[in-house]
Amino acid sequence: MAGRLSGKVALITGASSGIGQATAVAFAREGASIGINYSRSEGGAIKTLESVQAAGSKGIVLKADVADDADIRAMIDVTLKEFGSLDILVNNAGTTYFVDLADFDNMTDEKWDRIFDVNVKGLFWCSRAAAPALRKTRGQIINITSIAGLTGRGSSLAYAASKAAAISVTKSLAIALAPDVRVNSIAPGMVDSPWNTGREERVASAAAHTPMGRVAAPDDVAEIALDMAAGYSLVTGQTLLVDGGANL
Repeated sequence: MAGRLSGKVALITGASSGIGQATAVAFAREGASIGINYSRSEGGAIKTLESVQAAGSKGIVLKADVADDADIRAMIDVTLKEFGSLDILVNNAGTTYFVDLADFDNMTDEKWDRIFDVNVKGLFWCSRAAAPALRKTRGQIINITSIAGLTGRGSSLAYAASKAAAISVTKSLAIALAPDVRVNSIAPGMVDSPWNTGREERVASAAAHTPMGRVAAPDDVAEIALDMAAGYSLVTGQTLLVDGGANL
């Protein structure tokens, strides 16, 4: 099908719901073939696949925990075997624990480690495994980070720290992979997604304190990811905020 990403191949981690799912569908509508990664929600990943196919594009479902390097390498191998190349990696998979910033005792080592294993190490490991294929296509990496990495506020202290690290890794990868591969990040504010199910009051409060009067929807982030994937040819190492002005 014709489109801004016609003939491209994209691998999107954490694509069974929310931002990842919306990004997969947005890319598919523009002609990209999609690798749909999930770690737990197979049903969600299958729904994403159905939406990708309904958009007229090819897709495959890939189970892998991004905190497991062997899983990641196998996922990249399957993607290349199925599609023959890789043009775009979207590092969207993430995790957190909702722990008040002042509740130091509840921010345990186990929680710290899991958050950093997924949000930082996983992002790097996926990028490392994909780098040789992306160099061949002069492709790009898009990291989904968060304004928590800039403000220090967020679902937990470790989450904010992990997103600050992810923004830093974005810059370092942009240097390390230039000029063949561009690397940028998108930092959403509060997102009205399944992640915040049961936290509707928190979402409404965030919207009320945002100049645009609402928080982001997954489609808002996917729109920016699509623009990055289809253009921005001289932009690398940058972080674009999608927060409705919340961080002004």
